[in-house]
Amino acid sequence: MRTVTATAAAVTTTLLGAGAAAVAIGRYAADAALRPEPGRPLPGGPRLSVHSAGEDRVALTRSLVSLRPGTYGLAAPGVHAAVGPVLPDADHDPDTVVRRLLSVTHGRLDPGTRVTLTPQVYAGNPRSALGLDHADVDVPGELGALPAWFVPSVRDTWVITVHGLGGTREHPMVVMPFLHRHRLPVLDLAYRGDLGAPASPDGLGHLGESEWRDLDAAIRYALRYGARRVILHGWSTGATMALHALERSALADRISGLVLDSPVLDWHTTLRGLAAAHRTPAVVLPLAVRSAEGRTGLRADRRPPGADPGALRVPVLIFHGPDDALAPWEPSRRLAEARPDLITLHTVPGAGHGAMWNADPAGYEEALRRFLTPLM
Repeated sequence: MRTVTATAAAVTTTLLGAGAAAVAIGRYAADAALRPEPGRPLPGGPRLSVHSAGEDRVALTRSLVSLRPGTYGLAAPGVHAAVGPVLPDADHDPDTVVRRLLSVTHGRLDPGTRVTLTPQVYAGNPRSALGLDHADVDVPGELGALPAWFVPSVRDTWVITVHGLGGTREHPMVVMPFLHRHRLPVLDLAYRGDLGAPASPDGLGHLGESEWRDLDAAIRYALRYGARRVILHGWSTGATMALHALERSALADRISGLVLDSPVLDWHTTLRGLAAAHRTPAVVLPLAVRSAEGRTGLRADRRPPGADPGALRVPVLIFHGPDDALAPWEPSRRLAEARPDLITLHTVPGAGHGAMWNADPAGYEEALRRFLTPLM
């Protein structure tokens, strides 16, 4: 009897220990998924080897990612470059892809360099990267000063741009030349957790649930310094922040439109994708997601942004595609179907998360032109 009791106690202790370890691993994985790393590409995408690089072309490891159409950045520690389309007629080995090399901002693309294809095409600031005059400004936020770039122009409708997961305020520079040609002032915001901005109190990202208040501060700043109306253009969690601002801001009546690129509308799936991308073991993935939901307040009983399509009252343009593995496309499609009077969905097949412009710059900007023209 004593042996059975001792054995049962040992098994119970072992199970409790294993359970506690699993919970600890889940919490650790949740922290890794939610702790922002400004400027570091999202995990999960394959790293590509540089095979060779010349004045105007670069050969990369052949994969579905390196074959994506469009314009992208190449990132590695100490390295940033921009590449254009695949050059199908260029000489190359069977295991490589040759793309147009547009620029090398810093570092070198030496053979063997391991790079990641990212949506961030430009590095630097609007003047150094694009030749656009700008001012470095500080937006007063609830946690402290939020650095931003202001690119001036003549209209009194401003576009406030806000990046998303894995990005910095350099990412929205892809649309700055277009917006500048259409004489729209741009306020490009860095928010809590970004380099130069205050950290969130718990050091974690909240997928827009708390970060939207920094965007609200940017709206106040724009109205204080000359804007009569604002258009919010967000990527990923930046798009989620824009929806939150429309739903919650006391200044929502000054928002004339939203542009949502790869919006995060399904928290659970995105949290699961972030945790999985950090190589969380499958057996503890549910614990990691549950821990992340608890720590961020994004529980299943909370209404995600856009849950009430009837509450929308301004035109909305959504760029999204069925190949986005991090923010599912289906919620965007359902939202657009629910409000065809206000929402335009521009579908971008073959594009990764936050890379709708990259996959088809001309198509993206034409859809943006049609949407913005009546709002200017």
